[in-house]
Formats: sequence, C-alpha cells, structure tokens
Amino acid sequence: MPDIERPDGAVIHYETFGEGFPLLCFAPGGVNSEIDFWSVSAINPLTEFASDFMVIGMDQRNAGQSPAPAAPAPYDVVVADQIAVLDDLGIERAHTFGGCIGVAFILRIAEEVPDRIASGVGQDPVGLNHTNSVDTFMDMFKPTLALAREEGVGAVVESAMANRVFMANNAAGPFARRIHDDAAFRDEIGAMSADAYVDLIERYADAIWPDRPPYFSVDEAFVRSCETPLLILPGSDVFHPTSIAEQICRDAPNAHCLDVDCRSEAKLPDTIEAVRSFLKEHTP
Repeated sequence: MPDIERPDGAVIHYETFGEGFPLLCFAPGGVNSEIDFWSVSAINPLTEFASDFMVIGMDQRNAGQSPAPAAPAPYDVVVADQIAVLDDLGIERAHTFGGCIGVAFILRIAEEVPDRIASGVGQDPVGLNHTNSVDTFMDMFKPTLALAREEGVGAVVESAMANRVFMANNAAGPFARRIHDDAAFRDEIGAMSADAYVDLIERYADAIWPDRPPYFSVDEAFVRSCETPLLILPGSDVFHPTSIAEQICRDAPNAHCLDVDCRSEAKLPDTIEAVRSFLKEHTP
C-alpha cells in the first residue's frame, strides 16, 4: 500500500478500500492513531462504507507504519500530513470520519482548509471541560517520564522492546512502535540523556494535548462559525465526555448529535445506516 514522504523525513502510510467519493478516516487511539485500531471500533468505516465510498485509512506520524522524526507532532503538522494523502491521491475534496483524537483532526481540517472537506463524522470526541482536566490526558505520559528519570532512557527502550503499543504500555513512551521496529531510531533514542528525553516527551505531550479547552485543536469561536456538516456520535468517559459532543452540536451551526447509546447492540445497525445516509446526503 502507498507511502508518502514528507519534507521532514516522515513517511505516511495509507490504504484505500472501495470506490466512490472519498472518505478520509482518522483512527482512534490517541498517540496510536493507526489503521489497525479501527478493527476494535464499534463502527469500522473501512469495512462498513467501502461499498459506497473510497475509504482511506492512514497511520498518523509515528503510529503504525508511519515512521517520523523524534519530535512533537502539533496539529498543523498532522493536518498537513492528512492533506498530503489527499494530494497524493489527486483528491480535491473528501468526507472525513474520525474517532477520539480524530474528531480534533476533523475540526482542525475544517478550520484550516474548509474547501477540502465535504462533511465530518465524529465518534467519541475528545475534549476538556468540568468533567476532566489536561492532567487526565497528561497522566498517560507520566510512566515513561518516571522511568527515564529513575532508570535512564535505556529502560524506556527495554520497555518498548517488550511491548511497542504505547496505549497498552505507557512506560515505553509515544515513540515505542518505532523504537521497537527501527534499530537506528532505537539507537538514537537510547543515546539521549534522561533530561533530553524528558524534554522531548513533555513537548510532545503539550503538542498533542495542549491546555486549550474545550477541543484541543481549535477554539470555541471557530466551532460556532464552522459551516462544515458534522454528525457526532457522543462518547461517555473521562477522555470523551458526552458533554463535549453536546457542546459541538450546540455550537456548530450544521452539527447533529446521535444518542449517547447509538452504538448499543440494538441501535448499531440503524446508526451505521444513519452515518451512511449522512455521507450520501452531503456528497457533492
């Protein structure tokens, strides 16, 4: 499947499924936003909608098969990667489907390049409000910071070699996948001092989860002016507060929320069809 090289040396991996108007998908998983994470999602757009659309899955930088430099990945850089995928396919405009952090990506694309996005389906949007704090998200980085400070970066490397999935093994850090898979990168990280590694991780964490309530990637004022049609499937936990989904749907002029239990066993078939109908309705 295709890989595209970015100006900073990152390589972005993507895959396509089906034919039709394009649907660009951003997987859940936070740091591990990669194609494979769709397989454990209640709705897997790569399989559910490939009969009607050209569905595009991608691994975000330093996730899955998208190696990238040991550096923070702020939202403007990530969105540039996503638009590069569309450019590589010769696509001018696409629907988007995002889970978790993927909803933050959708909002940022709608702000930066609204002419490239026809609609957005957001599943379990992340956000900050009275139900949580930025520490809720920063806590996932504490184990790797503590390990580096207490035992050195070599211990972080050892942890990544034992389990390369950051969301399952926070001690391995957000670069665990590439540390595990790439010997040269492993040596690069292993050669860092503890102070340098800690500084890198703190900057990385601040870039992916900035203290920018409520949406991380855009301001409230933008959402109130966002004309992009949005269909939101609310979350129901501390990382994906139901009230964040409700705020998007209250503020964005063309947003609609489904029920918080829309992915229950009884409602899931109707929800999938509601998403399909929404995408078809907004296909140019």
